Formats: sequence, structure tokens, C-alpha cells
Amino acid sequence: MGQETAEAEVTPFSYDSLTDRMRLLSKEPYQQPKPVEGFLADLDYDGYQMIRYRRDRSRWQEEAQIFRLQAFHLGWLFEEPVAIHEVVDGHVKPLGFSTTDFEYGEGITQKPPADTEMPGVAGFRLLSPLNRADRFDELIAFLGASYFRALGAGNVYGLSARGLAVNTGHSAAEEFPMFSEFWLEHPAPGSDAVVIYAALTSPSVTGAYRFVVQPGETTTMDVTARLFLRNDIAQLGIAPITSMFLFGDSDPDEMDDFREAVHDSEALILNTRAHETFYRPLNNPPRLSSSYLGAQDPASFGLVQRSRRFDDYLDAQAHYEKRPSLMVEPLGDWGAGSVRLVEIPSNLEGNDNIVAFWVPGGDMRAGRELEVMYRLHWGMSPPGDSHSQRGKVIRTRVGEGGVAGVEEKTGRRKFVVDFGGGLLRELPADAEVTPNVSAVNGTLTQVVLSRISGTETWRLVVEAESAAGAVVEIKAQLSGYGRDLTETWLYQWVRK
Repeated sequence: MGQETAEAEVTPFSYDSLTDRMRLLSKEPYQQPKPVEGFLADLDYDGYQMIRYRRDRSRWQEEAQIFRLQAFHLGWLFEEPVAIHEVVDGHVKPLGFSTTDFEYGEGITQKPPADTEMPGVAGFRLLSPLNRADRFDELIAFLGASYFRALGAGNVYGLSARGLAVNTGHSAAEEFPMFSEFWLEHPAPGSDAVVIYAALTSPSVTGAYRFVVQPGETTTMDVTARLFLRNDIAQLGIAPITSMFLFGDSDPDEMDDFREAVHDSEALILNTRAHETFYRPLNNPPRLSSSYLGAQDPASFGLVQRSRRFDDYLDAQAHYEKRPSLMVEPLGDWGAGSVRLVEIPSNLEGNDNIVAFWVPGGDMRAGRELEVMYRLHWGMSPPGDSHSQRGKVIRTRVGEGGVAGVEEKTGRRKFVVDFGGGLLRELPADAEVTPNVSAVNGTLTQVVLSRISGTETWRLVVEAESAAGAVVEIKAQLSGYGRDLTETWLYQWVRK
């Protein structure tokens, strides 16, 4: 049991047929998935951690195949069964799993009967020789709601993507759409890509998804999402990314921690079709915060981890320097909209407190249909995470305004932004470089730009003041010789 049943009747499958199915489903009342019962429902965190998929039971182990398929066990937080099918020559073949596919640790007191067919699984992962030709490393995992995450060469898991965000950070009730069913095309021998289809369901929307995954130094995923709105939606989030930011350069003194920084991502990036690059350092704010970056058909956006030295974090277990950056590249014209960044206060690094997604223009009314296409780039330095000709933000430091070492408090805030790289490295200290700085809801009291002696780094020092409780948006960029010399630094200061 648990293996494919050759005698079973096969059913034709295509992306268009899945699309038709999800369109029809959107016209029917939502049916809440039924959770598992018995042993599966009784599993707690400790018991769930003792269950492992048996590598010798991996699917797709034939010769000349560079992918392996494994399933995640049901139980603990994952109580709603997910169905997984295989597509071979355009037809669906059963792909079942049983308790024989898993190892159960000695600490589990009530083990399930051997060779018991599972009612579904929690999700799945694919393995591939990502870093070495002789070893299958984890490449991508789909687990929980519509969450998934992938790796480029040299990465360890960090941030996640989602199929869709519905009313995230909105006054309307948030929904967490679920990938309830998957179809995986059996890769041809020697194929360097795998195709995955998924059915997405929630009370307000259904969707038909297609993913084309290609592993590499930067792993790419071409995503097509066909969405059907069952109900009116206050805010639809396309290509959402979820990450964690506890503390970093701008607030190391806020946490009683030996490490230099703790985060899966350190900044939001937005590239426009006008060849502008906006860099927004992430914050762990005192209260829920939102930023909106308006754009017309963006070139790309994402959450990045630029600090790549061990000494940037000093964490020998988590290795935050190896967490992937993720850039979203729209395919086709996305029209007008905005990238929304939601930052949630957190005091634990286990909490994902950062969300970024695209909010398309127009009302999201019941009955509306949308198709969006985009490419996800996962890796150490994916395309779009910086501009080759412009200087980029090296670090951001924030502290008390005024003169250091003086006891008197000014009430002002000091922002120190270091720029480097690009054309800046070719300019002498007396070059005619102009800082362009502005603030909304605050007043600039000082702007000083200078090149740090003995380096190629240019330091911009900005001081600002505002009323208590104000949310101040600060913007800074360096220009000279008739062109932009750096990306644009954005910062949200929540005045306490």
C-alpha cells in the first residue's frame, strides 16, 4: 500500500481542466475541510517532531532522475488532509502514502498500525542535487495553508512565499487560503525542471496554480495563478512573502542578545520600470506598521538578505548569513498598484512578523476573474536585489540625535546611512555629490554627506524631529553629474 496502483483508472489532466474546475467551484458555497481524527489528531509538537519520511520510500528514484519526492505527515498543526497526484503523459495516476512511508520515533507511545493508508498528507517536498552532484538536498517544500519555500545553492531555509494573501493587515477578517490538492508532472529523464499544479480554496476565492521549478545557484519558479472571487475581498495580496526580522543594524541595543543581528531578511526592494531602485530597511516596530510603495507595473520587488558574513550575525546554529533572498519578477503588465509592507512587533525569532505583497488596483468584487504571472528568484543574490551601476545601502544606523557623549537629550533622531559600490567607488572625496533628502510628518534638522576617509564608502547623516506618536517617512538618495548615483533609501520612523 502507499505505492501507485497501476490498475486504477486514469483521468485526463490539464491546466485548463483544473482552471475550469476551480471556476465552477467558486460559484458553490465554501466547504470547510474536515480535520483528521484518531492517532493523527492526537499528535502534539513533540510527537510530530519524531516522525520522519523514509528516504528509501522516496518517489521518482529511477535512473537519470534529478528529483525526489517525499511527503509530510499529517498531525499537530497540519490537521487538514492534502491530496497529491502524479501526472504521466497527460493523465492522473494515484499517488498514495501509508504509515510504511514514515519512521516513528521511540518516544511516540501510540504508533499507528503498519501499512495503514493515509487519508492524505500535510504537504510535500522535492529534493535535488542542488549543491553536490552526489547528494540530494531539499529544494522546495509546500507545507501549511498556501505556504511554500525554496532554496538556491548554499542556502538554508528562511523566508516563505504564499499562494495568496487575503485581507492581511486589514481591518477585514484575514483568510488563509489553502492548497488543498496537488498534481505533479512526472519529470522526464534528465529534465532539469519540474511542473506542479495546485488547487487553492478559501471562503472568498478559488484558484488554479501552475509552478515550473528549476533548481540552480538561483532557483527559479515560474508561477501562473488563475483566481476566481467567490465574495468581495477588501484587499488581495499577490505574490506574498513572509519573513522574520527581530533586530539588526538600526536597533541592536533593543535586545539583550549576544548576536549582532537576527533576521531572515533585512530589507524590502522595489525596482520600477523607470529604473529606480528603492531600498527599505526592515523594522521590528513598537506597534503594527504598514508602508505602501506605489508603482505602475513594477519591474521586481522582494525581501533580501544582503549581509552575507558570519560575523554579521555570530549565530553558529541558525546561520542567518545563508538565508535566501526572494525577488518577485512580474511577467506581463501588472498595471497600477502598490507593494505593501506589513511589520508586526515581535520579541521572538520564531515569529514571522514581516509580510510583503503586491496589491493590484481596482475593486475585488465577487465574480471577478484574474490571471497573474510572475517568476520567483530564490538565492544568495537573485536578479533585482541591487543595481549594478548604482551605489547601494551598506548599512543603516539609528540613534539619539545631537552630539555623542553629551547627556542632554535633544528629542531628535539620528539616521546614519552608508552607501557604497557602483559609480561611487570611482569618485574622489571632493566630487560633486548631492544628497536628496525629504521627510513626511517630520522636520529635517541636519543633513551631512561625506566620504569616509580611506574607504570608498559615502556616509549620509540625517537628523529629524517630530511630534510624539508620529509616523515619519524619510527618503534619501545621492545624485551627481546629471544622474542618480545610488538606490533610494526609505525609512519609517515611529516616534515613541
